[in-house]
Amino acid sequence: MSESNALNTLSHFAINVEDSDRARTFYEAVFGWKFEAWGPPGFYMSQVGNLKASLQQRQDEPFPTIIGNFECSISVDDVDRVVELILAHGGEVTLAKVTIPSVCDIARVKDCEGNTFSICRYHF
Repeated sequence: MSESNALNTLSHFAINVEDSDRARTFYEAVFGWKFEAWGPPGFYMSQVGNLKASLQQRQDEPFPTIIGNFECSISVDDVDRVVELILAHGGEVTLAKVTIPSVCDIARVKDCEGNTFSICRYHF
């Protein structure tokens, strides 16, 4: 990838959690992501599509994890099936599935750590 193509693209996302073992189990069971220990205790990395993902223990120093919201959407093949998996693994639904015509079916959920994100089945 050229330097100009690397600019202004999402390259990483972080999931801040209270219990990293519980959260790893959640994301591995629901989405099939595999995390490997990397760096300090409670810090894991994964490759999710073209993105690097970290799952990390919430902390106050050196970077407080009280961060503003950045909406993250995860593409799925079946919103209803993934909602069932999320509920079965300690997550919850904050917005039931709705359809945005010609765009996607979408639901807003929380993981087992209270982090919110969307799951989407795109129509294009």
